Amino acid sequence: RDGATAIVTMNRPEAKNALSLPMLVGMKDAWEEIDGNDDIRCAILTGAGGTFCAGMDLKAMGGSDAEKYKHRQAEDPDLHWKALLRHYDVKKPLIAAVEGWAVAGGTEILQATHIRVAATTAVFGVFEAKRGLFPLGGSTVRLRRQIPYTVAMDLLLTAREVPAEEAQRIGLIGHVVPEGKALEKALEIAAVINANGPLAVEAILRSVRETEGMSEVDGLARELEIGWPIFSSNDAKEGPKAFAEKRPPNYTRT
Repeated sequence: RDGATAIVTMNRPEAKNALSLPMLVGMKDAWEEIDGNDDIRCAILTGAGGTFCAGMDLKAMGGSDAEKYKHRQAEDPDLHWKALLRHYDVKKPLIAAVEGWAVAGGTEILQATHIRVAATTAVFGVFEAKRGLFPLGGSTVRLRRQIPYTVAMDLLLTAREVPAEEAQRIGLIGHVVPEGKALEKALEIAAVINANGPLAVEAILRSVRETEGMSEVDGLARELEIGWPIFSSNDAKEGPKAFAEKRPPNYTRT
């Protein structure tokens, strides 16, 4: 935790933070903790040791460490998809802070984050086709919606490496910073978000998520249903009052 920001760190640097079952269990638990804790207003996903994530570690999934967590997988067969944010939507802003490799599953989970910061030396790529595999983390659905169609198809079918500068140019990431500064920049962005009204922020995220794919008429109707109740909250009264009194607002999530 850094104040109202939760930092989720993928931490197997010796394996380029390739995902193991213990990591997936920890990540799934983290998303639920973030959503269930009103003191947390924003989250950051990053990796240890100068790497974001090199995807799934298929060998580790059947190793001795995994045996300790098999009961969790048996209790929730959807656990790995929730951990990878394929079958779980975090209700609070999630910022990716990327250093080094963010490939295969690393690029896939990236697409479930809302704001993305990367170091100049970061490398992205959906490598699955190169290995005869399918990118089941959501890339065939999400990538074409987030970047231009022909660019998405290029990345998916060639399975090539994408440097940070190109990733920013095509819209896969939003910020490029010097090496070693991704987490610092992500924390700066989180601090700005944390100063905003939490009910408003979460409703904005919900509206963007729920109206995707709707017609404009249906989307605007759903937006009204989600957004209008915010105006009757105490926070909606506090914001303008604080502005008039030239002081920081004290939002209470009520």
